Order: sequence, then structure tokens, then C-alpha cells
Amino acid sequence: MVEQIIEGVNPTRMELLEIRKKIELAEKGHKLLEEKRDALVEKFFNIINKHHSLTKEINQELQEAFTSLIQAQMILGEKQVEEASHMIEDIGEIQIQEDNIMGVKIPKINKENIKKNTKPLYGFLETCAKLDDAHKKFNELLPKLLHLAEVEGDIKSLSTEIEKTKRRVNVLENNLLPKLHATQRYIEMQLDEREREDFFRRKRIKAIMEAKKESIA
Repeated sequence: MVEQIIEGVNPTRMELLEIRKKIELAEKGHKLLEEKRDALVEKFFNIINKHHSLTKEINQELQEAFTSLIQAQMILGEKQVEEASHMIEDIGEIQIQEDNIMGVKIPKINKENIKKNTKPLYGFLETCAKLDDAHKKFNELLPKLLHLAEVEGDIKSLSTEIEKTKRRVNVLENNLLPKLHATQRYIEMQLDEREREDFFRRKRIKAIMEAKKESIA
């Protein structure tokens, strides 16, 4: 397989020095990108583990909350439960901001304007304890659901950055660095060939000069 070299390169000592500098810079960049990729992957799997445990916890609590809601519907009827739901206090506005994990921008939910532990505005005489239980359980689930949304945003952002970093590592590893090394070898071979030609040329000139001296003598 013929090695690819950088097009338009001149086999000079100045060019060789430039190529060596580029190799050094590319190798440093390659190492830094590999370290970044490995750190991002480690962070990614930590967040995946967090996501699994949080999802399991939320699913269990959601099941309990929906069980209470279904029981309330069985006692009061779906229409009365729906009417009572319209009297739940607004939790406030959810705002999305940006945070930073290892140079990666990730979405962050601003929870300052979100009201916690909101109380139902419906009358207790027209409802039942199961509806109160459902309201309480869903209310307690809200912070965890918001946290889960943040974690899923982290996963998406980190996976995108990992793929981007892997592509950069691959470009350096499989394209740029091999070309630079091949170009370095090409220039060194050309310079060595010129030195050999110059050596034989000088040797031939010296032999001619000595032969002339001998003929004159």
C-alpha cells in the first residue's frame, strides 16, 4: 500500500522542520482528545447508572400515585376527579438554562420559580382521601421528574460530544498523523538521496581534479 503524503510539499530541510513541528502538535492534540474522550465516556456511564436508578425509583412511585388516582376515580367518578384537577395550584414556570460539564454545554432546569408542596384548592368534603394521596404523591414526584429530565439532557449532550471527540481522534489517528509521518519519511529520503548524489558528485569531481594534476605532472 502506497503511503499518502501531504500534497505540494517541498523536500527541503525547512519543510522537514515544519513537518516535525506539526507532528508534535498533532500528537499532543491527539493525546488530549483521547484523554477528553475517556473522561467523557466515564462521566457518561456514571450518568447512565444514575439514570437507571432514578428511573426505577420514579416508575415505582408513579405506579403508586396512579394507583391512588384510579382508586379516587372509582370512588368519585372520572368527571368529579377531572373537575377537582382544575383546582390544583399552578406550579410556576419552568425555565431552561445552560450548564457546563467538562466543556460540554448541557440543559439545566431553573427550579427557583417552581412552587413546591402546593395544596389542593378543592373542598375536602366533595373529594376523598385517595385523591389527596394521589395529589401528594404526584407533587412529591415533580422534583424527581425534573431531575430525570436534566439527567436525560446530560446523556444526550455527552453522547453527542463523545461522538464528535471520537471522530476528531480518528481523523488524527487514521488520516493526519499517518500523512505527516509519511511526509516526514518522504522528505528525509529525498534529502538522504540528495546527500548521496552530492557525495558521489564531489568524489567524482575530486577524482577528475586529481587526474588532471597527474596528467600535468
